Amino acid sequence: MLYINNLTKKYGSFTAVRQLSLHIPEGDLFGFVGPNGAGKTTTIRMVCGLLRATSGSVKIGNVRGAVGSREMKRMIGYVPDFFGVYDNLKVREYMDMYGSMYGMYAREITKLADDLLELVNLSDKKEVYVDTLSRGMKQRLCVARALLHNPKLLLLDEPSSGLDPRARVEMKELLKNLHSMGKTILISSHILSELSEMCTSIGIMNHGQLITAGCMEEILYQLSGGKRFHIQISSGMETAVRMLQEHAGVELESVMENEVIITNSGTEEEISALIGELIQNKVILRGFYKEEGNLESLFMQLTGGGEPS
Repeated sequence: MLYINNLTKKYGSFTAVRQLSLHIPEGDLFGFVGPNGAGKTTTIRMVCGLLRATSGSVKIGNVRGAVGSREMKRMIGYVPDFFGVYDNLKVREYMDMYGSMYGMYAREITKLADDLLELVNLSDKKEVYVDTLSRGMKQRLCVARALLHNPKLLLLDEPSSGLDPRARVEMKELLKNLHSMGKTILISSHILSELSEMCTSIGIMNHGQLITAGCMEEILYQLSGGKRFHIQISSGMETAVRMLQEHAGVELESVMENEVIITNSGTEEEISALIGELIQNKVILRGFYKEEGNLESLFMQLTGGGEPS
């Protein structure tokens, strides 16, 4: 769906984005994270055509051309981190105005606006003035407006920034709903826990460069160097420790009174076989579980502890 090839943005001698290449498949929900100044917003604005790229190219679907061309813009729905609203415009009028900008017919705008306002749970706000809405409602309205022309790609820059916890949950559920409907979505956010709960893949930027990108589970696994398992033992600790030390592919990380922690890069079947061997050798287990990787630890590992943005 979205193909970015060697995209670069320079401001004099400073390079904000350096030769960024990225592919986001159709139907993906892609999370974009990085420290302050990493280049995420600059990248998104270049894809939208709001910033002129120094070099590189962007392709959306089958459309390749100058970044920011009219044809490419029609394929994008953009939700900025901060957007202005118009005084003395009601929600219905706001949607009508943007629909007319896309050359849509009045009857078409009315039908689509009604459907989209229902989707973002703002049907009861049609006759309310936009500037009186809460920030969370304004964000959801901006999503509805960005979808009005049925774009192929939805780009959201920090859509949950400044929202209270309830509004963040509503935004997260809205994006998950759009993803389930087949929309291709790129979202930047500093709330890493939310991204890990809803994104199918991620990209991490630092100092203007893309450090890693891909399926979240695969990246977490590759960077962890294997899988960490906690094995809780009631009886036979000495036997268990000896067997684990001798077992190929197993690294014994920690031995406590009733628990051992190991790292194993084997398959699920090999792990099951290992547990079976312990039981056959009269090791009595109380419990066994895999320690899941998380986006926060991955972010800290790759960026040296910089603050997400």
